[in-house]
Amino acid sequence: MPPAEVESTLRYSASMGCTEALFTFCEQPGMVEGFDAALAPTGYATILDYCHAMCRVAIEAGMLPHTNAGILDYGELERFRTVNASMGLMLETTADIPAHRNSPGKVPEVRIAMMEDAGRLKIPFTTGILIGIGETPRDREESLEVIRDLHRRYGHIQEVIVQNFCPKEGTPMEAATYPGTEEMCGIIELARDILPDDVMVQVPPNLADAADLVNCGVDDLGGVSPVTIDYVNPEHPWPQIEDLRTIVGDHQLRERLCIYQKFIECGWYDPSLEGLIKNLVQVIQERNMHMMTRRGEEEC
Repeated sequence: MPPAEVESTLRYSASMGCTEALFTFCEQPGMVEGFDAALAPTGYATILDYCHAMCRVAIEAGMLPHTNAGILDYGELERFRTVNASMGLMLETTADIPAHRNSPGKVPEVRIAMMEDAGRLKIPFTTGILIGIGETPRDREESLEVIRDLHRRYGHIQEVIVQNFCPKEGTPMEAATYPGTEEMCGIIELARDILPDDVMVQVPPNLADAADLVNCGVDDLGGVSPVTIDYVNPEHPWPQIEDLRTIVGDHQLRERLCIYQKFIECGWYDPSLEGLIKNLVQVIQERNMHMMTRRGEEEC
């Protein structure tokens, strides 16, 4: 997306009540032939410079950036911490699998090392496992144990996404088996058993049968947008708020920021973000109160 389109999307999103701006792209796109030429008209030398600048635009518009830019080194994480309330990187799996054969950034040790750096820098962090990419049940358990141990050392993991792989037509894995609801439920229960209580278990509500999974140990449904599509999975539309109310059933639906309250209270953010964070905390408290009041009226 060119800068003008990014900026207009950010400002419109803020006007629609969005609180988080998610920045994500493929790992090290500068290594792809033709990418630098495509980037040149933006006026930025690298994709990270571009992303950093757009994070600032998001903050000015009134939203908190959350960047998932693949593998970043310690210095890059430190730089992005100043303009992000939280960051993320999917572990996917600790296993050596064919699906990651040509992706050096997906070597498990590389991803774990970055997650450790994020912990050292006190960056509130999202990670997760990807189900159906060639891993075994023991691989899933080991991956969750690695995440648990990272959190025990650094205390920085906010939520763990248990995400089912969605095969895409025209890709080498287009015939991959899609994990069923029963299998996903068992993995979610495993995650809830292994992970500490203060780490939420999340399923993406546009990729999984979330209504059938919330009773398996799901604490969180991630983010949805009233403005944009899911650019990573464009064939799967976001559910909207009314849809989420149906999905959660008898559970309580509450909005949160991309930085969890406990990390706000501990001051795990750059001082320049304090005013915006405190303002948005007030905004979502009021919206949650309104949602609870509305639900009570409907029940009556």
